[in-house]
Amino acid sequence: MMQAIGLDFYYPGGDAEAFWSKVRSSQEYSDDLAEIRAEGRRLLATPAKELSYSSFSLFHTQGSRLEFEQIYFEKRRRLNTFALLSLLEPESECYHTALLDAVWSICSELTWCLPAHVSLDRSVSAEIDLFLAETGFTLAELRLLLGDRLPGILRSRIAELVEARLFRPFLEQGPYSWEEAEHNWAAVCAGSIGSAALLLLDSEEDAGRLTRILEKTERSMEFYLHGFGQDGACLEGLGYWNYGFGYFVYYADLLLKRSGGQRDWFRREQVRSIAGFQQKCFLGGDAVANFSDALPHAVVHLGLSDYLASKYEEVQSPPLRLRADYRDDHCSRWAPALRNILWREEHEAKSGWGPIDVYLEDAGWFVSRMLSDAGDFGFSAKGGHNDEPHNHNDLGQFMLAHNGEFYLSDLGCGEYTKDYFRDDSRYDYACNGAQGHAVPIIDGVLQAAGRDRQAQLREAKITDKEDRLAMELSSAYPLDELTTFTRSWSWHKCPLPNLHLQDEYHFKAAPGSLTERFVTLLPPVLAAESGLVVLPGRKGELALELRYDAALLQPEISRRTFRDHFGKDAVWYTVDFHALQLKRTMSIQLEFQFVLYKLK
Repeated sequence: MMQAIGLDFYYPGGDAEAFWSKVRSSQEYSDDLAEIRAEGRRLLATPAKELSYSSFSLFHTQGSRLEFEQIYFEKRRRLNTFALLSLLEPESECYHTALLDAVWSICSELTWCLPAHVSLDRSVSAEIDLFLAETGFTLAELRLLLGDRLPGILRSRIAELVEARLFRPFLEQGPYSWEEAEHNWAAVCAGSIGSAALLLLDSEEDAGRLTRILEKTERSMEFYLHGFGQDGACLEGLGYWNYGFGYFVYYADLLLKRSGGQRDWFRREQVRSIAGFQQKCFLGGDAVANFSDALPHAVVHLGLSDYLASKYEEVQSPPLRLRADYRDDHCSRWAPALRNILWREEHEAKSGWGPIDVYLEDAGWFVSRMLSDAGDFGFSAKGGHNDEPHNHNDLGQFMLAHNGEFYLSDLGCGEYTKDYFRDDSRYDYACNGAQGHAVPIIDGVLQAAGRDRQAQLREAKITDKEDRLAMELSSAYPLDELTTFTRSWSWHKCPLPNLHLQDEYHFKAAPGSLTERFVTLLPPVLAAESGLVVLPGRKGELALELRYDAALLQPEISRRTFRDHFGKDAVWYTVDFHALQLKRTMSIQLEFQFVLYKLK
């Protein structure tokens, strides 16, 4: 028996006025309110732009997404900002008028899908992508929260559009490929549709349709969870954990409430494990282990984080200084923006997450976060395989960080274009291909993609003073002459930590070349002292020394650029060490030592 939907699902006792009054007067929300109000002033002074066919078709004619998406997401920013300001300041006529215009504008869009997810040669009426589903969920939620403050024509139009664009296609036009996806698409699309149904289908006449939608949604959620191992790691990275698992939680929360506590996803041990992933990703400050298409620096959604901490005692509430600014989400998603306020708890003053050493066995990730008088230090390395969601060819990739600054880096995600997701061009991008990672180039050959390109764990040992990790990685290379390649790391957790790297190679015959590659965003300096490359930190606190045997290795430093996720050219560097003595059996060792800032 489903409970009637009401404001008590969102506010204590269903009292919206009391809740928003508390938000306005509480110091806990002062930064949030300042950011939202600043956005409101900016948007009121900025003419609203509309989407056009010309911008929509650019993806199909030129492969570019940014031109359309910038307008699309700015429209969502207007909707979210004016909705929040209308809830915070219901007496403000200018905010409410701007909100109604934003709702009208979005209801007038030909489709809520992004052009990258639709075809120009067929009707868009049956298409459902991430952003269409999110938009439907958003409008359904606003319809409830704003109630009679929304004119009848907009209330009825929202219900009609959600029915026509979400419910009917989901029930009648599928199955969609994302319904069985083992990644964020299943959670976001199905979770948004299921959430919208829980919010809109509230009558006895709707009971049958609600049941059918929830059956399909629950099935997709099972596929989504199947994409996780027992370690709870999100192979797509922390950003996609926030995204996919966030929408899983938003749906699961509404389902729990409407079912009167009977349908509870949070009882699942696997969900408990996934909930703890975020705190295992941070390497100190805002630096995170950003394997795959993830950003190197991250903030946290306090609402989602606090909600999960309230569910599971082992999930830590995050440091307040990592709070996401309201303006941070370039996609302007309503669901997390609202819950960052609704689900907020009071936070104790703490500077960071605290130390951690963990090997995530299913993902093949190792993460160490240590604290000393010199600050927070992070080391992370990965195995896994080269057919992961948002895959990079990166078996053996690793990174080092201090106080939120990377010394050895992962480029993370590049600009999303048509070619970026094509099998025949994806790995031409440095951020995706092995050439942009700290992995060797063996006889001129890079790592290849494929599920059979898989790391084999040899050792994962954690002690108070030293962590050891070793993997066999020869299957990553389409090279018959390579019989074994084992990469080993020894992470020494002293006040100024150091990392020892050893690569062991066995060939059928001596290779023609062998290059040890390392990736950094810091300008490397080839020191006057033989056998030393220095990476000076930009903050002027520490440097990282790369020590090598000059009799065995010849260094080469190259400055490069790539298009980052936001379409900007970003500078990065490779530090290549070319082997001088090529043999059938080779052992190469390098030391990475943090030192007080100095330049030799």
